[in-house]
Amino acid sequence: MWIGLVCVLTLLISNTVFAQQATTSAARQFAADKNYTKALDQYKELYGLHPDSVYKEYLRTLIEARNYKLAEEIIAKQMTMRDNPFLHIDLGGVYEKEKKDNKAKEEYEGIMNMINGDDMVTQKVVKEFMDAGRDDYAILAYEKACKLLNTTILYVNPLAKLYAKTNQLDKALDIIIVNNQGQGVNLENAKSLLLEIVGNDAAKLQFTQKSLVKKINEHPENPYFAELLTWIYIQKNDWDGALIQIEAIDERNQENGMRLMNLARTAAGAGQYDAAGKAYDDVVMKGAGQPFYLQARSEKINVAYTKLAKDPAYKQEDVANIAKLYDSFLAEFPRYYIEQTAGDYAALETQYAGNPAKGIEILQKAIAMPGIRRDRAAAFKLQMGDYYVLNGKIWDASLSYSQVDKEFRQDALGEDARFRNSRLAYYRGDFEYAQSLLSILKASTSELIANDALYLSVLITENVEDSNKVPLERFANAGLMLFQNKDKEAETILDSITAAFPKHPLNDDILMMRADIAIKHREYDKAIGYLKTIKEKYGEDVLGDDAMFKMAGVYQDYLHQNDLAKKYYEDLIIDYPGSTWAQTARQKIAELTNGSTP
Repeated sequence: MWIGLVCVLTLLISNTVFAQQATTSAARQFAADKNYTKALDQYKELYGLHPDSVYKEYLRTLIEARNYKLAEEIIAKQMTMRDNPFLHIDLGGVYEKEKKDNKAKEEYEGIMNMINGDDMVTQKVVKEFMDAGRDDYAILAYEKACKLLNTTILYVNPLAKLYAKTNQLDKALDIIIVNNQGQGVNLENAKSLLLEIVGNDAAKLQFTQKSLVKKINEHPENPYFAELLTWIYIQKNDWDGALIQIEAIDERNQENGMRLMNLARTAAGAGQYDAAGKAYDDVVMKGAGQPFYLQARSEKINVAYTKLAKDPAYKQEDVANIAKLYDSFLAEFPRYYIEQTAGDYAALETQYAGNPAKGIEILQKAIAMPGIRRDRAAAFKLQMGDYYVLNGKIWDASLSYSQVDKEFRQDALGEDARFRNSRLAYYRGDFEYAQSLLSILKASTSELIANDALYLSVLITENVEDSNKVPLERFANAGLMLFQNKDKEAETILDSITAAFPKHPLNDDILMMRADIAIKHREYDKAIGYLKTIKEKYGEDVLGDDAMFKMAGVYQDYLHQNDLAKKYYEDLIIDYPGSTWAQTARQKIAELTNGSTP
């Protein structure tokens, strides 16, 4: 009996709740359709049953229907039902609609009188005003609290944002950059606020710049304003303007180039190599006796080299000029041979000046220098081994790799050395020895080495036939020719494979090598053609995802067609979700979406 009664009660309650939900839904729809008569009939019924649950919706609909008298009545009823001072904000809103401005102001001022310096009270008052759409009174609430506390520190962020929201940029800037002067708002927080408020809006940036210049003129002794102005210049991509400001700060505070070094590094990180070079020059001009002189000279050469490496249209004149910088710097400061400086100089001579013998000479001198770290000497030996290969000194290369392998057996450097030796064995056509090394390297802790080892191992496995190793031997030799910058010889060998073995499984690998040669010679359209053929004809094979990734990279890095680059990165993720390139592709998409690439 009791069970049956409970079931009946449950059913009745469920039906009642369902009916109320249906009525609420109908009321909202009528209000959306501006059928206020029917909407208010529904809300009146609901309000009689549950006044608290639909009060706000009922009030809003009454105001929209301009039934201000009834709106006042239900607010008054709410005031008798519960002790909620913020109902006076609702009443003030109704008075405003009725053009009773003085009465509205009285209601709002009553709420403002609640502000007593207590943060919890302030935040509650601000929230209620903002919920009511009265940002102006939310601002007044914060301002009153700041006055009572005799500081703006506690409310800088929300108050600045409210000023900006209500188009009072001057006040937003004032509270960020003037009232605190770097004491209440640290520099990074100020930058973050400005970035949120000003963003990339040219007019706002200009206004902020003028405000900061004015403050600098008024307070030249305070570096806070100048640092913010420098940051604004950088946001505007005006690096010359930033440099002028930093020069002035550095001189005024006698910082000996410290701030200029920071600007140079920031510019270099943003790819603004010329601006970085100018900042480094400023430091160097301060004299050899200054603390940042040597760093500035060293880093300036590194930046010049990086700029060259990222420029596919570099000139030999540029290479020669940078080589002179390296040569004079290392002659004056030979201890830098034990740094990466020597490795970069060797790379410049070998890869850009076409002089591997000079590169080997530089590395040999560096390796022989006292005080060089073991790991750096090993890295130089690996680099030198590659240059021996370029010079056709295969056994010298193998010896150089083997020395590193022996000394760093359990280290990533050792794994790198073994991979280079396995690649060398492959170039020589010694596939069995290459496989013996690759079988271990496929489990390398380095993902790059493991992937390269896996590819080379699969290439050998799939293309070695007991009766005919000729195609792979030719292909390996083409790889050696390409490594040695003998590109025409490499292409001739590839042509011979295609002519003699038109249906050989190496066809996709041949297309990939042709694409690499085309990219090297800046024939990007030709490269894309090869890569598209791999995707269309051999998309299910091992090089399908590599072709997609390389094609996206060509569009991004060389053609600067970011929309197409993004498309191919996205296609790679969809077509090859298990690809080792998938995560990198996601990162590239994020870079392109955020506009951080050229």
